[in-house]
Amino acid sequence: MIEIPVKTSKRNQFVDLTQEIQRAVDESGVKSGLCVVYCPHTTAAITINENADPSVQVDIVGKLSKLVPEGEGYSHAEGNSDSHIKSAIIGNSRIVLVQDKKLVLGQWEGIFFCEFDGPRERKLIVSVLSE
Repeated sequence: MIEIPVKTSKRNQFVDLTQEIQRAVDESGVKSGLCVVYCPHTTAAITINENADPSVQVDIVGKLSKLVPEGEGYSHAEGNSDSHIKSAIIGNSRIVLVQDKKLVLGQWEGIFFCEFDGPRERKLIVSVLSE
């Protein structure tokens, strides 16, 4: 397992970690198998989406903020219920195929850490499994 540190600067933010995760695959030496990407935080998430146009991430964050607004009178006393809900919607892990030592992603796809309660210092856990 490899831990990747993630530092965010905004309350809601997508961070493209595709290259860092590919480095974890490179370091594993696995030629073919699975790459498990896990976020051990209840107010953050992991997604795979377009990384060619940054406005896609802006649109996703904007729509999630409208669907699940901050400070809507939630029961959770910490004041970050919206962050927990956004994390539950997106999900805390992804599995990506590995072939010929490369992540199998579409031409425009990237792997993003989704911060919903920042800014914070976080971590991502990556495990690469051989076929």
